[in-house]
Amino acid sequence: MENIISCPLIQKNNHMAMTMVDEALESIKSSKKKKINALWIEATGCSGNIISLLDAKDPDIIYMLNRMVNLTYNNSIMAKEGQDAFNEFMKTLDTEFILMVDGAVALKNKGRYNIIARHNGQDITALDAILMAGSRAKYVLAVGTCASHGGISAARPNPAECVDVSKVLSRKVINLPGCPCNPRWLIGTLAHIITKGTPELDNLNRPILFYGTTIHDRCTRRSFFDKGIFATKLGEESCMFKLGCRGPVTRTDCPIGQWNGHVNWPIGSNTPCIGCAQAYFPDGMEPFVNY
Repeated sequence: MENIISCPLIQKNNHMAMTMVDEALESIKSSKKKKINALWIEATGCSGNIISLLDAKDPDIIYMLNRMVNLTYNNSIMAKEGQDAFNEFMKTLDTEFILMVDGAVALKNKGRYNIIARHNGQDITALDAILMAGSRAKYVLAVGTCASHGGISAARPNPAECVDVSKVLSRKVINLPGCPCNPRWLIGTLAHIITKGTPELDNLNRPILFYGTTIHDRCTRRSFFDKGIFATKLGEESCMFKLGCRGPVTRTDCPIGQWNGHVNWPIGSNTPCIGCAQAYFPDGMEPFVNY
């Protein structure tokens, strides 16, 4: 069973999430805290999480990098730099840093389904890099559902034998599921780490700040559900529970933060929630639409 969080605590945590970035920036500016190095490894995934972060608003990615963390390595956006990029990865291992992993970890054939770099003439798999950095990082963040729970990369029949990050590291991993992870969840968690350390986590190691209540509890169409007004087909602007919406079992603050600079989210586009942040997505969420 997942933790149940009371409404007053949810409201308190939502307020904290809104102010955490400002507190982190003030701490860094006043020299109470220092910017921390960060490594980002994209393992077996679709690049959706780094694209989501690059589309962040208020603060945006440039603000985050200038003021909050030193992102010294990302194998996706630094691919053109080749071995020089991985040299920065190796240097960072001797500093205080946060490891962020995007995508599940392929295990078959010792991870050779996902080679992210070459170093001194040797192929480096995502599995290699995660093992190198995972034991030395001050914090480890699994960004997105694939990294947190296996997700689409580990869906049946899982030919590359993908697993989530916690399966390959013998340490606590902070899970930030979502397909993709909302930039607010990642930046807010980084801000909490900078100011106060590890945020309060639920039984699945997710920050309660962002995963403390179900979508259904805060849905903009909850009044339709309460009145028994249900959509019978896609496109009808009422509750989509009877179309298979997974909002009642999915814990994120999507209705509050939404996406693309608070412009929209699936329900706002007349699309049922498919439970992409759930531990058993996608296999346990199919079919995504029921009539």
